[in-house]
Amino acid sequence: MATETEILAARRARAGRLREECGVELFPARVPRPLDAIADVLARFGESDAAALERAAAAACVAGRITGLRSFGKAAFVTLQGDGERLQVWVKRAEVGEERHAEFKLYEAGDFMWARGPLVRTKTGELTVEAREIGFLAKSLRPLPEKFHGLQDVEMRYRQRYLDLLVNPESRQVAVARARMVAAIRGFLDERRFLEVETPILQPIYGGAAAQPFMTHHRAYDQKLYLRISFELYLKRLIIGGLDRVYEIGRDFRNEGVSRKHNPEFSMLEVYQAYADYTDMMELLESLVADVALRVIGTTQVERDGVEIDLAPPWPRRSMAELIREACGVDIESATELETLRAALRSRSVPGVDPDASSSWASLVDAIFSETVEPGLSGPIFVLDYPVALSPLAKRDAERPHLVERFEAFIGGMEIANAFSELNDPDDQRERFVAQAEAARGGDADAHPVDDDFLLALEHGMPPTGGLGLGIGRLAMVLTGAAHLREVKLFPHLRPRD
Repeated sequence: MATETEILAARRARAGRLREECGVELFPARVPRPLDAIADVLARFGESDAAALERAAAAACVAGRITGLRSFGKAAFVTLQGDGERLQVWVKRAEVGEERHAEFKLYEAGDFMWARGPLVRTKTGELTVEAREIGFLAKSLRPLPEKFHGLQDVEMRYRQRYLDLLVNPESRQVAVARARMVAAIRGFLDERRFLEVETPILQPIYGGAAAQPFMTHHRAYDQKLYLRISFELYLKRLIIGGLDRVYEIGRDFRNEGVSRKHNPEFSMLEVYQAYADYTDMMELLESLVADVALRVIGTTQVERDGVEIDLAPPWPRRSMAELIREACGVDIESATELETLRAALRSRSVPGVDPDASSSWASLVDAIFSETVEPGLSGPIFVLDYPVALSPLAKRDAERPHLVERFEAFIGGMEIANAFSELNDPDDQRERFVAQAEAARGGDADAHPVDDDFLLALEHGMPPTGGLGLGIGRLAMVLTGAAHLREVKLFPHLRPRD
């Protein structure tokens, strides 16, 4: 078997022959016009029989990558791929001429070419362009992965996504489904009079989530900046400014570990609606997810880990404390201090939760919930009534001031969305920012810094507001059946090769 070095040398040698013996430009700037998309040809003539093609004098000029090539001396069948669709081209020396056919014999799988001619049906019934003219469009100096085995190495699929998309149709289907999902989300919100906006990615103070940021430096201003961990505090400034319904779909950056549900760079949808609360956000989210599912996959029925899930509203609602109590017997409403919660955990010997690994009561509650409750939430389900300490930006429950009006939505054991009745009392917000700053000094790396500029904005008055954050990648996992976030990201973050 030839080595990689020998294969690459052979392909470069053929490229040299194309240029020197045949006078072919290996990377021309122009393609023939008019050019027919392969998908359009298939859509228009895919059901036509040979007689119908002849009566219509059907013809096409197509271009694509050569993914298959079967030569029979004076004739050859070529499979061209363009935009995920494939069409056969029949190249005969008698039709294209001696000179062009000699050039064609140097084409290889992976190269790009064009062909123009009538559309026919072969003896096997395949729609085919019977080429009268052909030409070269671009040289592939490296071979494509082997046809029948494809690209199976998971690590290589992520690092060389372009090859994955070329040879694994299911990867292309996931990418297309995600793109359509984002378009459907925009369509849903636009129809409801929400305004799409953009907020800064580089921020002097990060906030809006419990996470550690990435840092950078602006040389012109000699200023330390952070890549945003959330859009929240800027979008709420827009609510204060009178834009009553706003949303943003964009990137967040969190300096955290990598897992099947986490990537340091990820896409989020955040929505804010004035004169609304978290119950309105529940109705918005369950309607949005069901609507998007119907637009993208044609049904609200999905499967996760062998469990059939119906995304159609209404979704059930359960309290966080109740779910934790059912899962492991720990009552977070009575164990309201870090040490008492640690003691309760030790007495129950909750598997997977280290009482001493968390530096704050809030982070320990979060660890308990993530370990004991979250994996079993096949959903869809809204988890409600979060403790204040876990939610520094949410409004208190008027009747239970130790809780906030917040929910997280779960599908298939995975959080997909988080929402609040937004805190609009600037004095309460300042107290919670200060408490977060104290937690940070005590070792909580995910605590919020104090954002005086946001507090200044809040002091000008913000109406009652509902806010929602939805993970784009996680919803894509739900709709496509992907097991890992990397499968729905075209270019996921990976460990360095060395």
